Amino acid sequence: MQPVPHPSEPPAIDALARSVRAGDRLALARAITLAESTLPQDRAAAEALIDRLLPHTGQALRLGISGPPGVGKSTLIEALGLHAIAQGRRVAVLAVDPSSRLSGGAILGDKTRMSGLAREPAAFIRPSPAGPAQGGVAPRTREALLLCEAAGFDLVIVETVGVGQGETAAADMVDLFVVLVQPAGGDELQGMKRGILELADLVVVTKADGALAEAAARTLAEYRHALRLLTAAAAQGGPRVESCSALTGAGIGALWSAIVARHDALKTGGALAERRRAQARA
Repeated sequence: MQPVPHPSEPPAIDALARSVRAGDRLALARAITLAESTLPQDRAAAEALIDRLLPHTGQALRLGISGPPGVGKSTLIEALGLHAIAQGRRVAVLAVDPSSRLSGGAILGDKTRMSGLAREPAAFIRPSPAGPAQGGVAPRTREALLLCEAAGFDLVIVETVGVGQGETAAADMVDLFVVLVQPAGGDELQGMKRGILELADLVVVTKADGALAEAAARTLAEYRHALRLLTAAAAQGGPRVESCSALTGAGIGALWSAIVARHDALKTGGALAERRRAQARA
């Protein structure tokens, strides 16, 4: 068996590009590792690889998902990803993990939590370290997203570390930005940063089941009211607010339909092309 090349010894770029285009998940993982490397020779190889693959990118629905710790991001992403696969999609998840203090690498918790999705042939999950800089995305998430598109994944989900100033970076590389919130009272609503909500295309109340079902319904109504006031003059009426339970599956189908409808509206009106042009200039 041939040894897997170390990032400092990149494989032939043309061969790697062909393997990525063929949907080879091991090749895709190797390509992302190359893109994440900080070694000068690897950076040059990664740029050459992305240049070759760039014409094969741009067809995916790029979805950012954020929310505070404990809101259930990984659980919801798994449920949403499995639903999308059932609808015929190929799903890539770029999960940004807190960095290990010792190794600097990702803790890999998200891949463990999304074990059901990870077993799907039509899914690819890549945990990456957030790195030393404060922010919601890894330093090379944009390149990883393009590589996933080149490999034929038509839904790329970027999961961020949490809610913070780095969420702007996440919102600036996706088509739709989803903010998750937990069932709670008005105090949490007051504490939610207005800037984060202004980035959102959708706000989703999670854990709408069991003992929390009533609180989730109340939170849903509160967010809908607050966002109507906040975005009364905004195009398309501001972000939609939905609720769901990743545990029972209730609301997952409706959430997926809302995501697709919002994305289709952006494409039809030309707003998606303009958004991507602005992101490319940034």
